[in-house]
Amino acid sequence: MTLRDLFQETTTSLDANKVRSGLTILGIVIGIASVIAMVAIGNGAQASIQSSINSLGSNLLTIRGGASSSSGIRGGFGSARTLTIDDANSLTAVANVSGVAPEVGGNYQIVVKGSNANATVDGTTASYATIHNLTIADGTFLTDSQVRSKSKVAVLGPTVRDDLFGAGAEAIGQSVRINGTLYTVIGVSASKGGSGFGSTDEEVFIPIGTAQQYLSGSKYVSSIGVQAASADSMTQVQADITNLLLARHKIKDPTKADFSIINQADILSTASSITGTFTALLAAIAGISLVVGGIGIMNMMLTTVTERTREIGLRKAIGASEADISNQFLLESLTLTIIGGAAGITLGWFIAFAVSASGILTAVVSLSSVALAFGVSAGIGIIFGWYPARRAARMNPIEALRYE
Repeated sequence: MTLRDLFQETTTSLDANKVRSGLTILGIVIGIASVIAMVAIGNGAQASIQSSINSLGSNLLTIRGGASSSSGIRGGFGSARTLTIDDANSLTAVANVSGVAPEVGGNYQIVVKGSNANATVDGTTASYATIHNLTIADGTFLTDSQVRSKSKVAVLGPTVRDDLFGAGAEAIGQSVRINGTLYTVIGVSASKGGSGFGSTDEEVFIPIGTAQQYLSGSKYVSSIGVQAASADSMTQVQADITNLLLARHKIKDPTKADFSIINQADILSTASSITGTFTALLAAIAGISLVVGGIGIMNMMLTTVTERTREIGLRKAIGASEADISNQFLLESLTLTIIGGAAGITLGWFIAFAVSASGILTAVVSLSSVALAFGVSAGIGIIFGWYPARRAARMNPIEALRYE
């Protein structure tokens, strides 16, 4: 039997049972589409989390105050008063450190004539914008001279600007009152969007000395942002900073350190691991529907073999080999899964596009997931079609011809 004959017989057989073939294909379509859509959503979530972390800054180390208890549990994380401006200034001498930005902040009510808003007021230095990839949409950011002179100036996040003055309103030169003190607005930052790691859109930036004098009333800082010169140097910079601060705080036992260092690379690695596991779980759940679709194909092919028993016996009686019979049924099974796979890929891509268009998150369809899904669909056709094909090929022609 030639390949052309096989395709002709396959087309005729599937066309004779349109409804049954269509329902069998539907099972594969749903399975493939589910796998592609779920993997795309998982990839989109991973990309979104990584983007949010990267938006905080490049090659970033964050130092926060907090002492270890005797049980090894770290207490007062980020709120303990153990870090100072002098600590931050000393870090500039560490090798491969390209920027340092101490911070002290809290939530305050920002008041202007006729309106007010609650926001995080972050006292920091001019280096903050570079370290945290903050861009200014209007006006300027804090300058070194303003920080040294403890000027009463403020840079607003776009959300705070909109809440106080109206969407897109001109805020430069306006005055805002924070904790009873007037500040002149000198800049508005560009929108970076919200994230689970905080949003600069809802922050107000003022010079750190001003914040210490008029807000916190303390010489301590709540955190210190440090930018390493490169991603490869982050581990070494972290170790050097740890040794320096231990020496400055006269702590000999590292387990009793009164500070903690958060490495951005570690956060990215952990987040990638979690989202990768999440994506694999989604794909595995969706893959169950593929198995169900495969069982549907086997069920259909076994039914087809039973219905065409006399035809199989007749074919073998006039000279068809076991290979011819086996290939015919295998090709029918494979055709069903290939058609279903192609339709499933299209549907999965459309679902991913619809999710992205909805604005919930950006679903990312990878070519590897498409290739895998198509390969799995073809494999299902072969695996679940093999037994019915083998059963048909091994029929005794005499018994098959007697079948009623």
